[in-house]
Amino acid sequence: MKIRVGFGYDVHKLEEGSDFWLGGIKIPHTKGAVGHSDADVLIHAICDALLGAANMRDIGFHFPPNDDQYKGIDSKLLLRKVMSIIETRGFTVGNIDATIALQEPKIGPYMDKMRKTLSETMEVEEIDISIKATTTERLGFEGREEGVSAYVVALLEQH
Repeated sequence: MKIRVGFGYDVHKLEEGSDFWLGGIKIPHTKGAVGHSDADVLIHAICDALLGAANMRDIGFHFPPNDDQYKGIDSKLLLRKVMSIIETRGFTVGNIDATIALQEPKIGPYMDKMRKTLSETMEVEEIDISIKATTTERLGFEGREEGVSAYVVALLEQH
């Protein structure tokens, strides 16, 4: 068995009145992430980690932000396509470890639902998906509530 590790990072601006999608679920908040798709920063970072581990470039290569077919798309659909891409190369997910950086809202109450949604979307066990959150102690763009970022490490196994 061969194992490979990939790292993903994504960031999106937060704006008043936008929907806040994170980990495939809509979280109630006065601000939401903005982007070409639904701006789900966690799913985008997971996609990049998976693609990186499989040496398949990045999310922007596969789903260009200037392509109108991806305008407003549900990021879970992108994640399903990424899973299909890595599976064609013979990879399965060993585990995902993610950290989300934002000041507000507190996402602890939503983590189990995010893990369940990601597990169903990726067709992997919930136990293989770890989600953590941190504030930046009011420092930087996350601390000023101007944006949200996510960091992800993915382990892939190839049999």
